[in-house]
Formats: sequence, structure tokens, C-alpha cells
Amino acid sequence: MPTPTSEGMLLTPTFEVGVSASVPTAAETTDGRRNGNTGDSAVQMKKRLGLLEGIAIILGIIIGSGIFVSPKGVIQEVEAVGTSLIIWVMCGLLSMIGALCYAELGTSIPQSGGDYAYILESFGHLPAFLFLWDAMMIFVPTTNAIMALTFASYVLQPFFSVECKIPESAKQLLAAVTICFLTYLNSYYMKVTTRMQNIIMFTKVGALLMIIIMGIIWMSLGHVDNFYKPFDNTQTDPGKFAVAFYSGIFSFAGWNYLNFMTEELQNPYKNLPRAIYISLPLVTIIYVLANFAYLAVLNHKEMMASDAIAVTFGDKILGVWSVIIPIMVAVSSFGGLSVHIMTSSRMCFVGARNGHMPALLAHINVKSYTPLPSLFFLCILSLIMLVCSDVYVLITYSSIVESFFIMLSVSAILYLRYKRPNMERPIKVSLWIPIVFIIICAFLIIVPVYVAPYEVGMGVLITLVGIPFYYVGVVWKEKPQCLLKFTTYVTLLCQKLLVSAKEEKDD
Repeated sequence: MPTPTSEGMLLTPTFEVGVSASVPTAAETTDGRRNGNTGDSAVQMKKRLGLLEGIAIILGIIIGSGIFVSPKGVIQEVEAVGTSLIIWVMCGLLSMIGALCYAELGTSIPQSGGDYAYILESFGHLPAFLFLWDAMMIFVPTTNAIMALTFASYVLQPFFSVECKIPESAKQLLAAVTICFLTYLNSYYMKVTTRMQNIIMFTKVGALLMIIIMGIIWMSLGHVDNFYKPFDNTQTDPGKFAVAFYSGIFSFAGWNYLNFMTEELQNPYKNLPRAIYISLPLVTIIYVLANFAYLAVLNHKEMMASDAIAVTFGDKILGVWSVIIPIMVAVSSFGGLSVHIMTSSRMCFVGARNGHMPALLAHINVKSYTPLPSLFFLCILSLIMLVCSDVYVLITYSSIVESFFIMLSVSAILYLRYKRPNMERPIKVSLWIPIVFIIICAFLIIVPVYVAPYEVGMGVLITLVGIPFYYVGVVWKEKPQCLLKFTTYVTLLCQKLLVSAKEEKDD
């Protein structure tokens, strides 16, 4: 088990994956001798994110392409306009309840890494490693691939007629270039990246406000037929409600991603909860109103026939100006992908720092102070996923497993309240908040077991495959000398190629 300090911080475990040999520190890398770098010159994550950047990260990852492309996932399950809107409100409330829990976790355990750090602190190495295994092997690279392909599709669509399908190779090539470009930006130009996120955040919100205003104007002209008897034909099958919830929650996904970068947030005890408290209610209100606008303009059949709701909405109501919508979706996907690359690399970095991934992934570039090896590693995995035809299937298999780990993270609040009642908690939520969140998550996890048992079983199987890797990579200490020499050589080579070094700790 990791050793906690009196403030609830987690000390780095004494083992590392692959290599335990000494490698050059930042001081040795930069000038060949130990010079005791500290402060701003130390090679460590810098606190470069303020409140606005924190809000931009949360909004940037939540408002991706989902709200523009796939709101039909909710209404096709419940089959009623009024029930659909209620589902969206409940998804927003559930996300806000979860975000309140993560505000306590993020200020009680002020480390980057998000769910991984909280599970490790509370439940130990194996559960934390399995979450990291699923995230690095499935969640992160497949999400990057899907977001990049979505961006590529909307960029390339104007160059092809409606009857002509975009060549798959063209989408994959543009998606690969986009992933590499954004990885490069996040590796060497963090200031540019954060400023870009601020601009894209206002662009995304502006696009949704435009949709909302158009919907209001449409209804003010008397087009309210779609809301006649809004609850007729509502499905009552609990399984369908659970699937509808998953579709809605997918569009809210990412509200916990700022917790992945806690160590880079200025004054995290104030800015982390403030960013959460501002972002989640704002997103919920905008999402509900946007769906209200969609449902006002598009009837049930039109919603079912559309693969891109916002584009169909624009074609029907904006006329020649409908080209704005695909541009907005492309910008939104681009910004969401950039945020996802930036935040997920910190989870990979923290996992390596705690000995759950190869040690070289815990190194930092000595010039840009970014986790360049982790960024590079995730870039390669994302490119591999681009050529995998079943990335959506992998997401389906793992989505319920991911929900389980989120529930486990929130369960850490109850566990730590019992085990460590004197732990410092700058923010302390009422106990009913995590209890309600856990009960709802349990319902959303248990119900699909009988609705989609094959998908649940595959998700569990993917997770269990990580157990042998844990025992070989983490538990097995007496590795052969030839393997240690090889991993040391690879680590030193990567340090030279990526100009990176071990993180320097403040005294």
C-alpha cells in the first residue's frame, strides 16, 4: 500500500516498472553536473493554469462533438420529447453531483492523475493499475482516434458531394496529422495551447448559443407541434432508460478531467472547485436548451434519420448559412482533442511516477517542462487505434468498466471518511452527495448486465488481462539483468532523443 502523509498526499512507491537503475537527473542532463536546481528552473510541472484555463479545460473536453452529433441516442431509447429532456436534465444533475465529489477528492488529494490517484490512495496498487491499464490501452487512445476522425470527417466533407463517401484513408491520414500536430503543440507550446483553448471555449459556447437562439426564434413563429403531448409513447423498460442515460452522460463526459492536472493549477484549493462550480451548471443549462432547440426544429423521424443532428438542424433552418455548423463541429472536435491529449498525458505521467508504467514515461522535457515521453507514447497508441476498425466496439466494451472505476473513485470519499477522519479536507461535501452518486452509478452498471451481457463481459475481460501485466511489471522485482540493462538503455536513449529527465522534487 502507498504511504500517506498527514495531509493525505501520496509518497512515491519504492519500485519502478522495467528499470530501477539510476538515470540522469535534470541537472545532469542540462549541464552534466548536479547543480541543485530548484524553483522556476527545476524540471517539474509548472503551475501555469488559472481559473479561466481551468474552465476552458472542463468546457473544452465536455463540449466536444457529442452535443452536435449524437443527441438522438437519448430520444431513440425513450421515444418521447418530454422524457428526453428530463433525461438530459438528470444527466446534468448527475454530472454536477459527481463533480462536487471530485472537488473534495481533488483538494484532499492534490495530485495530478485524477481517478488513478484517488483509487491508488484509497484502495491500493492493483485497482489503480487496472484503471490505468484500461485508460491507457483503451479509453484514451480510442477516444483520441474517434475525436480526430470526427474532426477529419467535417473538414473533408465540403470537398465531396453528398452522394460521394469520404475515402477512409483520407480521414485516417488527416486524423493522424491532427493528432501529431496537437501532440507537438502540447509538448512544446503550452502557453499557445492554453490560449487556444480559451478562444475555442468561447467559440463552442457561441455555436451552441446560436443554435439555442435559432430554436427560440423558430418556436416564436408558432412551430411548437413537436411538443404536443410530450410524454406520449414513453418507454418504461429500465434497460432502455439506462442506455439513454449512457448516451446523455457521454456528452457530459470529461467533467473530471481538470483533476488530472491538479499539480499544474494555480491555487488548486480555490480554482479547482470554482472551475467545476462554474462549468457544470453552465454546460447543463446550455445542453438542455440546445436539445430543446433540436427537438423544436426536428421531428422524431428526422432525429432518427440523422447521424449529425446539428448539421440536419442547420440545413433545415439556416439555409445558405448552414455551412457554419460543420465548421463549428470541426472546431469543437479539434479543441476537445487538444484538451484530451493534454490532460490524459498527465495520468500516464503520474502512473509512471508511481511505478505502474515504464519509468521513462515519468520524465519531463527540460525546456518545455511537459511530460514529453508520455505525450509521445499516447500519440503512438492513438495512431495505432486509427487503423483499427473496431475502436467504437472497444469503447462500448469498456464504457461500463470506466463507469465502475468512476464509482470506485467516488467511493473513496466514504472509505477515507471512515479510515482517515482527520485527513485535511479543504472542501467537504455532505455524505448524501457521494451516496446518491454511487447508487445511481450502481444502477447504470448493473442494468446493462442483462441488457448487453456480451459487451459487459468483454469489458471485464479486457480489464482482467491487465492482472498478469501488473504482476510481471510491478510485483516481480528480481528481473533478469539482461532485461534491466535493455530497459536502462532504452530509457537513456529516450532521454537523449526527447531531452527529458527525472522530475525534480522541491525540498
